[in-house]
Amino acid sequence: MSASFNPNRVTHSLLRRSRQGALATLMVGSGDPYCSLVNVATASDGAPIILISRLAVHTRNLLADSRVSLMLDERAPGDPLEGSRIMLSGKAEQATDDNREVLRRRYLNAHPSAADYAEFADFSFFVIRPSGAHLVAGFGRIVDLKPEQFLTDISVADELILAEQGAVDHMNEDHREALALYATKLLGAEAAEWRCSGCDPEGLDLMADGRTLRLEFPERVTTPGALRKMLVRLADEARAK
Repeated sequence: MSASFNPNRVTHSLLRRSRQGALATLMVGSGDPYCSLVNVATASDGAPIILISRLAVHTRNLLADSRVSLMLDERAPGDPLEGSRIMLSGKAEQATDDNREVLRRRYLNAHPSAADYAEFADFSFFVIRPSGAHLVAGFGRIVDLKPEQFLTDISVADELILAEQGAVDHMNEDHREALALYATKLLGAEAAEWRCSGCDPEGLDLMADGRTLRLEFPERVTTPGALRKMLVRLADEARAK
């Protein structure tokens, strides 16, 4: 295995960039496996968020047995088996009064069109609490990981989480040039109408035309002030390239 291969980083990046995945639940009664396609976003710590209807089979399944698996893949061109993929195992927890608003805004930032039905009475947000991940990133690159190896520590980032939406809105309204620079100069992406869909202590999420990017910070930030300084620093670095 190459010394440059970092399974924690690969898993973390793929988790943050994924917007669709295959959700596996257990059929009520028989226990047979049932798989369905779902849209995904991530909570502040990187745990997957899904928005599903109680009318759907998978929702009835996980309400009866919260154990689930979620497959996320890189959607690489060519042979899909040559791209990285992760299988998360864990339990699905329905949003509570304490976390519903954070889960809602992070999901809708990643999937704006879901605002049309997110408030329907039969739809609910769930967060998948991973117990582990199985990464396949190519020949000889198959690794099992624990949650602490790919999730983000948010234990001291309450201020940042509270200020996140304001920061996202500010970047999208007033600093689209900086977002474009992050995407094209720091991440090597093509020019597009890049917008910010979220931020957390370890990085910034960008989206454009169905594509997603993850800009990792060189060091953690846990306050709005530290985030502001980091974004200015990265913009200066991008302009210098």
